[in-house]
Amino acid sequence: MISLTDSQKIGMGLTGFGVFFLFFGMVLFFDKALLAIGNILFVAGLSFVIGLERTFRFFFQRHKMKATGFFLGGVVVVLIGWPIVGVVLEVYGFFLLFRGFFPVAVGFIRRVPILGSLLNLPGISGLADKVGESNNMV
Repeated sequence: MISLTDSQKIGMGLTGFGVFFLFFGMVLFFDKALLAIGNILFVAGLSFVIGLERTFRFFFQRHKMKATGFFLGGVVVVLIGWPIVGVVLEVYGFFLLFRGFFPVAVGFIRRVPILGSLLNLPGISGLADKVGESNNMV
């Protein structure tokens, strides 16, 4: 079992609530208040989980500046009041930021008994293979 500090536990809760509010805001036809709360909770939770300095280093690496611009720009656009445009920008930035983690996540999910068999279904297997590819040369 992984031991978490109290601040990491708080961060996990904030991140979970942030994802919930983001999902619920999209279900309720892009409610800008719920999306704004979800964005704030998600970013705050992430900084609690990995720390403020590591969060800053993660978002502001030189090769991730485009992704960070789209993600944080989407957060600002949602806060301004254009939720659909903001969510589109956020999703694009999120995929650019976390694309290095997708092959690891797909490999892990393939080893989970029920979820692994779902990834082998005809329509999903091609998408899972595409997402699971690593573009790294090393």
